Amino acid sequence: MAVVLVVEDDEQVRMLAESILRDAGHETRSAATVTEAHAIIESDQKIDALFVDVTLPDHHEAGLELAATAGKTRPGLPVIYTTGRGVTDGMLALFVQPNVFLAKPYNGEQLLTAVANVLK
Repeated sequence: MAVVLVVEDDEQVRMLAESILRDAGHETRSAATVTEAHAIIESDQKIDALFVDVTLPDHHEAGLELAATAGKTRPGLPVIYTTGRGVTDGMLALFVQPNVFLAKPYNGEQLLTAVANVLK
């Protein structure tokens, strides 16, 4: 199974996503902020996929910038983007590849399908 870094500022949403992933046999790492996520990304910890909220407290599109930075540190790292807000074409153009977009609210089956799709 995969190791997924979950970056979500809403603690309840983050804990639910982690629970869904762990129940399916995945291992998780978690971060509530960009700073916490950077520390994990820049470490030698194994990460197979990044699950990131586009909108983090740092600013409106901090998740996009985090994914771009992660792609430079860990080339080819697949990203699952999520947000409860709409996504513009401009935002979609900034998504690193490979990626999947998962709109909030999502259910467990949708999250696991997204993980499976980016890990193909």
